[in-house]
Amino acid sequence: MPSHGASADASIDPTVQRRTVRTLVGSQVLGGIGVSSGIAVGSLLAEEILGSADLAGLGGTFQVLGGALIAIPMARVMAARGRRPGLVLGLTLGIAGALVLTASGVLSSFALLLLGSALFGGATATNSQARYAAADLAEDRHRGRDLSVVVWATTIGAVLGPNLIGLAGALARTMGLPSLTGPFLFSLVGFVLAAVLLAARLRPDPLLLARARERANAEALEPATPHEPLEAQKPHGSVVRGLRVAARTPAAALGLVTVALGHAVMVSVMVMTPLHMHHGGAELRVIGLVISIHILGMFAFSPLVGLAVDRFGARPLVLLASGVLVAAALLAAQAPTGWSAGLTVALFLLGLGWSGTLVSGSTLIAGAVPVAERAGVQGASDLAMGLAAGGGGALAGVVVAQLGYGVLGLGAAALAAAIAVAALLLRPARRRQTAAPTTVR
Repeated sequence: MPSHGASADASIDPTVQRRTVRTLVGSQVLGGIGVSSGIAVGSLLAEEILGSADLAGLGGTFQVLGGALIAIPMARVMAARGRRPGLVLGLTLGIAGALVLTASGVLSSFALLLLGSALFGGATATNSQARYAAADLAEDRHRGRDLSVVVWATTIGAVLGPNLIGLAGALARTMGLPSLTGPFLFSLVGFVLAAVLLAARLRPDPLLLARARERANAEALEPATPHEPLEAQKPHGSVVRGLRVAARTPAAALGLVTVALGHAVMVSVMVMTPLHMHHGGAELRVIGLVISIHILGMFAFSPLVGLAVDRFGARPLVLLASGVLVAAALLAAQAPTGWSAGLTVALFLLGLGWSGTLVSGSTLIAGAVPVAERAGVQGASDLAMGLAAGGGGALAGVVVAQLGYGVLGLGAAALAAAIAVAALLLRPARRRQTAAPTTVR
């Protein structure tokens, strides 16, 4: 399917796109430090407040669901005012979440912890939506590369954040606060700096500039009159409308299915692997090493995935990523309780396959719909990702408790295979002589 607005790629000064990507990379590093610092101790703080680990995982669940739901107002703001205000909104909610989480530790309030976790998800939503901002002005031949570089930048924050926990705890104690609230102070600083960077440097706004470019192209082909404004000129930020647009656009539908199912596969296997290893007597340092290797697979190779998407196309990469996820899930299903080399390889492949689905699926979404529809469709995509992660994580616990980790791996493999089926079924219609913008009522 042809990308909307492709004919005007050369009209955008390439230095603007380079500055946009650099700014987004910087915000991803700062925001990633904030997110990973908080995630690393969220369940520990919940256990300390409750006195038991029974409900300690609810904080993480609320953060995932909060990030998914916050994608809805962010899409509205982006459609109306551009990427910059939408991304800053998510970080502002993340700042509020870090403050509420700190207060929950001081007051030993589990209700505040859940509220703060949901608000904290706003920063996660910003980190996720930033990849689309990198694609707004990208040339067709470099869209995967630019998007994937912003995804890769998350690696730096994901690695640095947890390693600052000790320093953060010491800082909290000097301030008379519980030590487990310290990482949220670092989250607060990271989110503030990321918001300031985006507000000051994400100029011109990439979505608004892309919209102006597409409007100029449309008017050149079909001059607008005061009585018949072009549909393509009207921005839309409704995620419900975004879902309808995606459903009527095969490439966007494939992208949405790919990122949602890929995320569900990754989360469902990842969240239960530490428990599977722990039950087999694996030491915490070994569990941490396996998860670190998994995170390496998730982010470190995303630029190579982006280059492959640009070189070979997104659809072949969707099929390849689906195959990698199937292999990872089947390897995990056969892994004995505890640690094994096979499980380590499985978790690495799980991260690599997830990277493939995220980059290829997001590239499809970014190039498949008119600029005016991007905010709504991309917001719908992140909402679907978040809900899939929340549902996958919750269902994984039930499956493991009732049927075992091996059955979870087999189910995840079947879900990963469904991505390949979608890639074979969701093919764009043959190009017509005269293409018209997508119209949804």
